[in-house]
Amino acid sequence: MAFRLIDWVPLILYGIFLVILVLRNRKDGNNETQTEAQFLLSGRKLSLPGLVATLVATWYGGILGVGEFTYLAGISQWLLFGFPFYVFAIIYAFTIAGKIQKGLDLTIPEALGRVYGKSAKISGAAGIAILVSPAPYILMLGVLAEFVLGTGSPIWPMLGVTFFSVIYVSSGGFGAVVRTDWLQLFLMYTGFVVLIAFAWSGYGSPLEMFRNLPESHTDITGGHHISYILVWFFIAMWTFVDPGFHQRCAASRSPETARKGILISVGFWAVFDLLTLTAGLYAFSILGDKLLNPVAAYPELAAVILPAGLLGLFIAGLVATIMSTLDSYLFLSGQTIGRDVIADWFPDMSRIALTRTGILAGTLIALAMIGFFPSVISLWYVAGSLVIPALLLPVLGLYLPVFAIKPKFVTYSILGAFSASLIWLILGIFHSEDIFSYAYRGVEPFYPGLMVSAAFWILSKGKSGIGTSK
Repeated sequence: MAFRLIDWVPLILYGIFLVILVLRNRKDGNNETQTEAQFLLSGRKLSLPGLVATLVATWYGGILGVGEFTYLAGISQWLLFGFPFYVFAIIYAFTIAGKIQKGLDLTIPEALGRVYGKSAKISGAAGIAILVSPAPYILMLGVLAEFVLGTGSPIWPMLGVTFFSVIYVSSGGFGAVVRTDWLQLFLMYTGFVVLIAFAWSGYGSPLEMFRNLPESHTDITGGHHISYILVWFFIAMWTFVDPGFHQRCAASRSPETARKGILISVGFWAVFDLLTLTAGLYAFSILGDKLLNPVAAYPELAAVILPAGLLGLFIAGLVATIMSTLDSYLFLSGQTIGRDVIADWFPDMSRIALTRTGILAGTLIALAMIGFFPSVISLWYVAGSLVIPALLLPVLGLYLPVFAIKPKFVTYSILGAFSASLIWLILGIFHSEDIFSYAYRGVEPFYPGLMVSAAFWILSKGKSGIGTSK
């Protein structure tokens, strides 16, 4: 790839603007005297535009994983990674968002502890720490670093950008995340609009391109088995246990702001999904099916069709898209590990200091995870398959009485469901031939965990008022 001097200009300017925004946040927020609610939730005064900006930007950190899947499996990307998330986000907006904003719990583990007890809080926090691991986003930064530099190990640039994020997130808290998301939102949309405009101009319209694609890329199922498709619909229930959604709803200035913000965000997600899907199909059409590293489908396409300067702008947009989620997940990971898991062991430390310590710990754990699952899709799949079955019903039970579980069963339900999915996952690793699936005997690991969780729910079904919150 010919990454020229002028291509570095957008990346350097992006870094400068990030620093300016973070420094401005520290000045406006009086960082050294912030309360816990100010540090974690910006004082619960997040406006509608701010909520939309941070939701939309944060949701797309896995951009290279989206490119990887589109390049390999075509339009089924939308069926698996788009449509189901819209559905559950809309349900979340109408059923849960307002209740979270009205509640006093700053985090999901805190709510689990209040309703179900301390052991449920700890086990739930451990699961959420896996769910919000920044590992996929650190991995994608490494792919981009390798792509831009061309030669040499990407490890040092990857670590440099990651620890830059650690510093500004630890310093500025949630306010720094929201403020930088505005810049990242602008860059992510601009980059893909420019990429598609040049592809359209040089290689024909999206409709012409689509007509020439093989059936494997125009089949909405992508040739995947129905059980694999369904498991991604279940994984889309990630929304219900996602601490990022909880954090942003809790930070909103009113229940109406929380609801409207999610609904408006769905519209923005639909537009961006159309852009990323189109770009991924152009990548397959223009580059062919011989790309050695499909994770780099988007930057490889940009290198072929964009002129100097605009190539740098697109890469800056990719970096911004990834970092918008990386900084949020670093913060959520630190919050979960620091204040929700180890706080009881260090009663004399402030919750803010514990969160900052947790951010560093979460980063180190994420780096270790990359060594075991060096694929973005695999990291998503594994986290979703292990954690969502374990937490889905207990978390829904916090807000929707029909899903309530008797407190004495909750910890067993979380640990049992997680263990069942983990065992099935390990069996699948040694038997599955699908690079995107770890199904054993045709059954995805999500399902055994969900069955265990459902069994505990049935066991306590009919216990009126148990495990609910108003």
